Amino acid sequence: MLFKNISVIDENFNVLQNKNVIIKDQIIHFVGDEIPQEMDNYSGEIINGKNKLLMPGFFNLHCHVPMTLMRGYGENLSLNRWLHEKIFPFEEYLNAQHTYNGSMLGIAEMLSFGIVSFSDMYFFSDAVAKACIDSGIKANISRSIVCFDDSDVTDLQSFWEAKILYDEFNGCEDGRIKVEMSIHAEYTSTPKVVSGLADYAKKIGAGMHIHLSETESEHQDCIARHSLTPAGYMNQCGIFDVPTIAAHCVFVDEHDMDLLAEKNVSVSHCPVSNLKLGSGVAPVSKMLEKGINVAIGTDGVASNNNTNFFEELKLAPILQKGYFHDPLLVSTTQTLQMATRNGAKAQGRQESGVLKVGNRADLIMIDLDKPHLTPAHDIISNLIYSAVPSDIVMTIVDGKVLYKNNEYLTIDIEKVKYETKKSTDEILSRINSKI
Repeated sequence: MLFKNISVIDENFNVLQNKNVIIKDQIIHFVGDEIPQEMDNYSGEIINGKNKLLMPGFFNLHCHVPMTLMRGYGENLSLNRWLHEKIFPFEEYLNAQHTYNGSMLGIAEMLSFGIVSFSDMYFFSDAVAKACIDSGIKANISRSIVCFDDSDVTDLQSFWEAKILYDEFNGCEDGRIKVEMSIHAEYTSTPKVVSGLADYAKKIGAGMHIHLSETESEHQDCIARHSLTPAGYMNQCGIFDVPTIAAHCVFVDEHDMDLLAEKNVSVSHCPVSNLKLGSGVAPVSKMLEKGINVAIGTDGVASNNNTNFFEELKLAPILQKGYFHDPLLVSTTQTLQMATRNGAKAQGRQESGVLKVGNRADLIMIDLDKPHLTPAHDIISNLIYSAVPSDIVMTIVDGKVLYKNNEYLTIDIEKVKYETKKSTDEILSRINSKI
């Protein structure tokens, strides 16, 4: 593809006007003013970039994509009641086909919101991987492990599912799919299992995806059990000896943040979910000051209700400014970096996340010719505070257009919606019959 006379957000997160961009195969081949002579006889697709912006796509660093099946199911409950009264009973009836259907719907939603890659923690993860392969999106996938007894990690069926997932899918589709290990949380596991999985991840060179200090009770109960915060506990068990994505981190303290920085742990900030579940506000501005790689996640739609990344982008800096009474905290550029470059870094995708020659073409195109994006005193500010999902007119992953002008090029969206409703109706019927 050749984008002519288009605005771009470059590798330094500056907005440049009237550039020409060439995508060749999966790669950003050229960014500049004058189109190379080699393109004189170019016969591929040419896109008029007038009033358009080409930029890195978004990286959703924490979600449970099959939970689209539970959108709006379990409203106005505390986290503990939400899990035990609604989510766990629903999940009891999930199967691989339900998971695939929910994943395809969630992926379609994410593509329309400009998300080019996501980090997922769930089960029936082979179905999630197959949905990613079929749709064309990138993902870091993990089979979450939970244990409440004295088992070794290798005694758990979930461990073997994680191992098979890694052996079968890690690095497939030319690296589009990465597989990580996952401990659900401190309060849903044992030190023996956590340490065992940490050792296994270190042995095979896999990353880790965990929940960490999402609620105050989780944080304080861990201290009561282990005389350590969740961060200290995970570190003691060896989790932080491999690249780790720690979701939420709402109640981390100063020592925790120093530890996360020292161990190069990436934090996935999920502002909408944390507010909706009444968990609180993560100290993101302090994390950034300490040099922690902070990215952004939506969490599952059961606790967010959508994967609209523009909602996360707007809330992330506003929460810090309001909570800490300082309007200078978390700039628009920092916010955009969290959504793009930092997310790619956390996923181990160093060749993505910024628009520069040689990087993978994981990009989105924004229509700037909208009333709510006019005037454009500061385009990045408009993106963070003014843009809406309908402004996204194209989503590109590895140089392939997956979403364009409200149409999906790899997904039969009507079939996906039908199959998802069928799965949901089947599960609800089984729940109601049990009641």
